[in-house]
Amino acid sequence: LRQFLKYIRTQGYNIKYILVIGAGKLGQKFARIIIQNEYMGYRIIGFLDDDPEKDTICGLKVLGKLKDLENVIEMNTVDRIIIALSPTHKELMNWIIETCEKSGVRAEIIPDYYGYLSSKPHVGMIEDIPLIKIRYVPLDNRLNQFIKRMIDLLLAVPSLILLSPLLLITAIMVKISSPGPIIFKQERFGKDHQVFKMYKFRSMKLHDEEKEKYKWTTKNDSRVTRFGSFIRRTSIDELPQLFNILKGEMSLIGPRPERPHLAEKFKEEIPKYMIKHHVRPGMSGLAQINGYRGNTSIFKRIEYDIYYVENWTISMDVKIFFRTLINLFRDKNAY
Repeated sequence: LRQFLKYIRTQGYNIKYILVIGAGKLGQKFARIIIQNEYMGYRIIGFLDDDPEKDTICGLKVLGKLKDLENVIEMNTVDRIIIALSPTHKELMNWIIETCEKSGVRAEIIPDYYGYLSSKPHVGMIEDIPLIKIRYVPLDNRLNQFIKRMIDLLLAVPSLILLSPLLLITAIMVKISSPGPIIFKQERFGKDHQVFKMYKFRSMKLHDEEKEKYKWTTKNDSRVTRFGSFIRRTSIDELPQLFNILKGEMSLIGPRPERPHLAEKFKEEIPKYMIKHHVRPGMSGLAQINGYRGNTSIFKRIEYDIYYVENWTISMDVKIFFRTLINLFRDKNAY
């Protein structure tokens, strides 16, 4: 479809003509995006700027100064005007908008702080004051929260009932395989930085957790019992987290939770790391189905986590859920 649209629009059909006001970095960035994406159906006729660096920018002419706006509109076909000015031109904004509306041309403003925003900023209102949210999180919406929570409960409760024989057998085998508690409880960072106890079937021999809390589990780790190795490979050790879901601490799908001391470390080393905590952590997530589980690149995991947080949909959760089931017995990073 994109190639078809590109073809018909390069033939001159269904084209919208744009005038860019402001030839600085903001306007140039916008122009490059339009030039590189012909399929969008836009063509820039040029710039208006009071102090342009050159007569031609990005291969496009500077058609005049801001005061020439009305004349340029009359002399050219202009469907949309993009205002790419810094806040220092605030006094001109009203005049530019009035001129556009007088001429019947649609005007749009690129905020000069776009570099701070996520790929999908969201505009909210408090009374008559507009507020641009730096980062749009679909799960901030109460209806989305309710739907996701209901799905979690509708799947977690029947799963616990159906899997109860497996849970019982696993509990017995954990107890037989090595001395110690059946359930391993470990502090993890959850939604809004709340620390909670995450449950797992114990898969390791007893050890001093304080001494070894900075260690990652590695392949052929001597701390893992034989039965523990099996339940880790098959992810059976994660099943007690269904109780975390019932308690509202976790979700079936979401970014995997991290230990508090590692979260504190990563937030200093990885830009935007803490964004993953805008939503409930999950038993499985987008990073995990793409192979980033366990001792893998934390940077790639965070990329996937942030994408999930900013682009969540019910259909995305469904896809991750079924991909998780498919990957259960062939995950090379599960050990």
